[in-house]
Amino acid sequence: MLAVVPARGGSVGVPLKNLAKVGGTPLVSRAVLACVRAELVDTVVVSTDHAGIAETAEHAGARIVDRPAELSGGTASSESAVLHALDALAAADGAEDPEIVILVQCTSAFIDPKDLDAAVAKVRDGQADVVFSAMETFEFVWTADGQGINHDRSYRPRRQDREPHYRETGAFYVMRTAGFRSSGHRFFGTVAVQPVPAVHAVEVDTTEDLEIVRALAHVVDVPQPIDVDAVITDFDGVHTDDRAYVDSEGREMVAVSRSDGMGVALLKRSGVKLLVLSTEQNPVVSARARKLGVPVLQGLSTKQTALRDWLTIEGLDPARVAYVGNDLNDLGCMSLVGWPIAVPDAHPRVRAAARVVLTQAGGAGAVRELCDRVLAARPPLAETEQPPARPLTFRARQAAVPAVRIGEHLLGPGHPVYVIGEIGINHNGDVDIARRLIDVAVDAGCDAVKFQKRTPEICVPVEQRGQIRQTPWGEMTYMEYKIRTEFGRDEYTEIAAHCKDRGIDWFASPWDVPSVEFLEEMDVITHKVASASVTDHELLRALAATGKPIILSTGMSTLEEIDKAVRILGTQRLVMMHATSTYPLPPEEANLRTIATLQERYGVPVGYSGHERGLQISLAAVTLGAVTVERHITLDRTMWGSDHAASLEPSGLEHLVRDIRIIEQALGDGVKRVFPGEEAPRARLRRVTV
Repeated sequence: MLAVVPARGGSVGVPLKNLAKVGGTPLVSRAVLACVRAELVDTVVVSTDHAGIAETAEHAGARIVDRPAELSGGTASSESAVLHALDALAAADGAEDPEIVILVQCTSAFIDPKDLDAAVAKVRDGQADVVFSAMETFEFVWTADGQGINHDRSYRPRRQDREPHYRETGAFYVMRTAGFRSSGHRFFGTVAVQPVPAVHAVEVDTTEDLEIVRALAHVVDVPQPIDVDAVITDFDGVHTDDRAYVDSEGREMVAVSRSDGMGVALLKRSGVKLLVLSTEQNPVVSARARKLGVPVLQGLSTKQTALRDWLTIEGLDPARVAYVGNDLNDLGCMSLVGWPIAVPDAHPRVRAAARVVLTQAGGAGAVRELCDRVLAARPPLAETEQPPARPLTFRARQAAVPAVRIGEHLLGPGHPVYVIGEIGINHNGDVDIARRLIDVAVDAGCDAVKFQKRTPEICVPVEQRGQIRQTPWGEMTYMEYKIRTEFGRDEYTEIAAHCKDRGIDWFASPWDVPSVEFLEEMDVITHKVASASVTDHELLRALAATGKPIILSTGMSTLEEIDKAVRILGTQRLVMMHATSTYPLPPEEANLRTIATLQERYGVPVGYSGHERGLQISLAAVTLGAVTVERHITLDRTMWGSDHAASLEPSGLEHLVRDIRIIEQALGDGVKRVFPGEEAPRARLRRVTV
């Protein structure tokens, strides 16, 4: 099921309309996200001639097809863009047409993924060849010269006595691909309607339409979790209803919501940073901040400068920061962050600039609502967990990183290091070797073993398929070799049973979408993204859709490439692995301090995937905060195969796990104290002088 979103740069009614923000999100992103959230849509493509639209759509989760100039003018049809996208994908992937293609238009700001799914299901199940979005209407339609179009003007039946008509909304058209190619038009064969609510039926063709959908956004949009690392709020109009009570002595009092206090307390416990920024000099601001236990900067002439400096000092990524305001002097701060947020009664320009408009007013629970939505994007906290005491230190930031549950294990600072024995392809296609390697991992004390799963027909480049390889099974093509060493359902069923018997987790790195589906059928507890797959956004979207925890390796990747991967995967159930994809790894390329860099940038647990000879670098990674360590394992480094030489043999793996557990004990808790073993030497050796 392929969704195609035509989004050219030109627009007659509203310049760069597809990048216009509604509810803080560009129209093209809203269209893409509706498709991404639909359960029956597999792939989303945006066809565009504009670089800015392409970048925005890709961030939202779409694949990009460059739209040629001849199909980008004002007279070009949407059908031509869809046909071109089908041809472009077929040429790029060598794949057949999808069964169903969906034309989705950015002019509709409110597309419910459930409506998309319902329409797709009608075509999939054979009820129709085409299903389009439409609004039920009982309106009387007239010509300009006073002639009735859908009624006899001499007869005015009551609404309940009339059959409804359906007005096409232009939001989406679900089509059987073969019929669409044959007809070249979006309407063919059996056509059916997918009714949508009237509030979803506004098309954006003019600036007036744009203002209408912006006004509706905070009412229509389903509240989504807000995934941020910090929340900054204005005071008046956010913590209060923007009114003040003045007594006879000129002292001001304000009304606040008690529920805000609990929300702030929960947010602090989750490790999210908070700050109150205000131009107001009244001591009521600092008094309320003290009550909440939140730092405050007040009496400011320019909040924007103060916020910029605070973000720098805290080392925060502005894209992962929320700012809540209500009036014009908040616009500068809102422009600095990735999540500008407004209260519902904010100034119209503030609401227009907001990515999110809250439903609760200032002083009536706005802060609590925001806290709840931020907490919804983070793992639940145990009731006994406490907030970090020194948020400016690396150790405190590390402690604030939420743990990720994989099976029965928690991966995160303060929890035992999760040790993974990477079997990968070191089984050489022999399930007996795989079982023996699982036993090696269990005997050494590993927590999990990991394999690799490929569909050779997809993963092996065409130019390499016919190359001749010398293998232990004789001379064969590279494609034959990859098929020979790939495990299927029978082998993985044996592996799963053996792992269950030995009490060890198992999972794999899928290298293509069918392999994701295969591993989901095997009910693995997590998925691992190999370093080579960081830029495979189609694969990442398939993994994100599983809802499973994801372990993301970051070898041979730039921060920009990792940023794009994280936008797709999210951070709620993400564990990163620092890695350098050199085999074997020389010490000068290990760059272990990147563990701290990744943790501070993304706020997720970070581990280490090593390809070095020996144990020292992996052990150093543990002392630097790695929450999981992954090493390739083998029965014998001299065995035939590409990964054996950089792998650990059984004795080396046993020593690694033993030394990791010793380091965990030795690291302690950082609290300076006199230990029992020091008492005797202290009494014997200590001199006290005055």
